[in-house]
Amino acid sequence: MKLIFVSLYLLSIAYVHLRGRVRHKLGRQLSDHSSFLAPVNCFLYLFSKLPNRPYLDPRDFPDLSPLQAHWQEIREEGQNLLRAGEIKRSEQYNDVGFNSFFKTGWKRFYLKWYGESHPSATKLCPRTTELVQSIGSIKAAMFAELPPGSKLVRHRDPYAGSYRYHLGLDTPNDPGCYIEVDGERYHWRDGEAVMFDETYIHYAQNTTQANRIILFCDVERPLKYRWAAAFNAWFSRTVMSAAGAPNDAGDKTGGINRAFARLYKIRLRGKELKKRNRTRYYLEKWAIFGALLAVILWI
Repeated sequence: MKLIFVSLYLLSIAYVHLRGRVRHKLGRQLSDHSSFLAPVNCFLYLFSKLPNRPYLDPRDFPDLSPLQAHWQEIREEGQNLLRAGEIKRSEQYNDVGFNSFFKTGWKRFYLKWYGESHPSATKLCPRTTELVQSIGSIKAAMFAELPPGSKLVRHRDPYAGSYRYHLGLDTPNDPGCYIEVDGERYHWRDGEAVMFDETYIHYAQNTTQANRIILFCDVERPLKYRWAAAFNAWFSRTVMSAAGAPNDAGDKTGGINRAFARLYKIRLRGKELKKRNRTRYYLEKWAIFGALLAVILWI
């Protein structure tokens, strides 16, 4: 039974790794967070209503149309947040989902995260919050800034229970400010929406001299069966909500992020070790993974 479990787990990791044209190196994939959720993600891929491909047509999500219809109102609130300095990185890096992006210039302001809206969002951008809350399929939302010269490194998002929706608000409207998903490039335009599967490898870069602000949403993946959708809803409510991060002290911090804030010192030690001695860093890293695998087989 243990061997069957481990074999299925490894097969699911192999599927995640081989899915799409662009892939991580095998060593990176084995330690990537998308590998830990590979069995869950394969279940969601199997029962998806829409075909597995990097980009999807936003018109297949008609419930999102109010966002595009009111994009100028959303843009105004986003610009107000930017002027007030509210679109920012987490000063304590207590954002397990996006902390690695802060060092490359990316910034955000959360509207909601797999639950109710943040109180700070309701106060500072009430119209956008109202629009987001009126659409049940939106599980998470934020304003995301990509200043000139900023970038996001190549990565997969760990959870396949949603698709990623971007609505251009205040962008360079230039091919030099773009996102690339599984090797296919798209550049943001004001008032235009794009939908993609964030579990394909993707990255973004702003090589222009103009700022970029978008509305960024996680939209529930449509599934073929109610019981599959119920599982996705449970996982989102139970696990994904625990990764919630605050905009300020008045917002809720999820349990995973509370733990991450305490464990970040260990991660900083790992980064320092990697700079000093890459060989020792990787030996320690794989020793830990090997020990975890041994525990699983022993139980």
